[in-house]
Amino acid sequence: MKQGKHFTESGFNRGLKRWLTFAVLIFIFCANMYPAGAAEHEASGENLTPSKEGIFDRVITYIKVLLGEEEKLQDSRTRSEESASDMEQSTDTEGVALKIATPSVIKSASFLGDSSLGVFAHLSNPPLMKIDSEGHLAGQLAESYEVSENNTCWTFYLKDDLYWSDGEPVTPEDIEFSIRYYGKETPSARWINDTLESSAVSDANNSVTFRFNKPYTRIDLEFATYNILPAHVWKSIDNPMEYLNEGPYVGCGPYYLKQIDFNAGKLVFEINPYWKGKAPESETVEVHFYSNVDVATLALKNGDVDTYYKYAGSYPYSSIEQLEKTGDFDFLEKTDIGLIFLAPNLKRAPFSDPEFRETLAYTINYEEIARLETQGYGEVPNRGFVPPSMEAFKETEKLEYNPEKARELLEKAGYSDSNGNGVLEGKDGKDFKLEILIRPEYARTGELLKEYLEQVGLAADLRTVDSDTWFTLKDSYEYDLTVTRSTPWGMLMHASWGSGYFDSRRTGQGVMHNLDDPEFLQLCDNILATTDPAELQDYAYELQDYYAENLPAIPLYWSNVVTPYNRHFEGWYTDPLYGIYNLDTFVNVKKKSA
Repeated sequence: MKQGKHFTESGFNRGLKRWLTFAVLIFIFCANMYPAGAAEHEASGENLTPSKEGIFDRVITYIKVLLGEEEKLQDSRTRSEESASDMEQSTDTEGVALKIATPSVIKSASFLGDSSLGVFAHLSNPPLMKIDSEGHLAGQLAESYEVSENNTCWTFYLKDDLYWSDGEPVTPEDIEFSIRYYGKETPSARWINDTLESSAVSDANNSVTFRFNKPYTRIDLEFATYNILPAHVWKSIDNPMEYLNEGPYVGCGPYYLKQIDFNAGKLVFEINPYWKGKAPESETVEVHFYSNVDVATLALKNGDVDTYYKYAGSYPYSSIEQLEKTGDFDFLEKTDIGLIFLAPNLKRAPFSDPEFRETLAYTINYEEIARLETQGYGEVPNRGFVPPSMEAFKETEKLEYNPEKARELLEKAGYSDSNGNGVLEGKDGKDFKLEILIRPEYARTGELLKEYLEQVGLAADLRTVDSDTWFTLKDSYEYDLTVTRSTPWGMLMHASWGSGYFDSRRTGQGVMHNLDDPEFLQLCDNILATTDPAELQDYAYELQDYYAENLPAIPLYWSNVVTPYNRHFEGWYTDPLYGIYNLDTFVNVKKKSA
């Protein structure tokens, strides 16, 4: 009987299922006819897939209940909801774009010719070396390197898992080509042509060797700045400084530069499909450039961008409070190894006289200028020029504001105001008037300096020019005083500790190259030649003592770099050279989980 009963119920259920299935199919067919026709008339284009609580779901639920399968349905629904939840979470992480605001406007689509584009291109075409968060050198594309005892021969061994975004492997030939290319084609790297004696590659060791005609202990540091290029692409490009291409550019970093979009004012980087390192979370990185910092701030507040970056610069101190009030931002703060300084023309009297430069130094109100320019994020600098964040920093005497002493020294040097007009006269009896050459970004600093100088009887005129004119006048030594800055790389280049700005043998847009004192030049050569760390520190101390005694430039203040970032992101990494704009940031930064 039990067997028969079971058979009878099973047969009934099978028959009922067939009948119900047929009925449901008829119902679904009829139910779909009307909405489909209506949609055709309305041209809605909407998908007719029923919602979770739609009529089809309710009908099927009713049938399942009749058949005693409600529990199975519940399990199925739970699994479906879990699957939907997984899909939603996947959708949340797909297509994540990290968006960066910058005031560093890209002026041309020249990979080598536009300096701002060159900085951002580190993401797609990383240099051989990098500087870590503590300021120490480490390999980036290079796995390791060796240097000969006399520091003339350097061999770099490449990582084995590096590929260009077109699928080609990164080879030692790419490194050799890139370094020689910069030496030949870019004015700021002419030192490579002057000192590189020979080079050779070894595919067996995956290495490249550079031999120089003199000891050069800072090659590992120099090679932390040159973007490595694919030889198979660039060797056919003539006049690379003038070559324009809005993308894509072949790169070997975690991202490659997909597009330079001048209409939208942004750079677009996409993940390198052949990248073998740690996978970034963001599928794209967008660098949005704004000519107006206020617009960049508004973009941050509106959530259009996630962070702010300016090479060798801080987010404007005056705008920090605005972002703090939103509650959406945290801030990274790091002591800057770059600085703003007053540069006298060492090729022109009386500025070539260390005693006159000493007098100038006493005229400047350092506490006031630091307060006004950094709003609490800066301090009075030392005479030794070098900021305390640099390796081998030496504590020299603080610069002092002492206008009375400045007047005393000027009088002792033969300057006087015989006609009582408030302007000191030189030894020729004529009013002594000097000129301060500035670019627009230093307008307020120039006004303050003019005021300080006039308070001690030194008449001063401000001459404001654009950057191109400034470079021309600076290089032809047609100025008395000028205000400029040292970037982080500027403090590290050449023999380090700011020496590259003053060595008369150097070339480059931003450098003063106006100091040919044999004592100073010998110090630079000693630093470049030594292989002894203790000796290197001694030379660094001597160089800072030289700055303190001779004041070839007068630092105006030391300051901190402040970087705001949206709290929805985490994993930021900062280094002394490029701040947050480094590979470690881009492979580690991610959106916080809700």
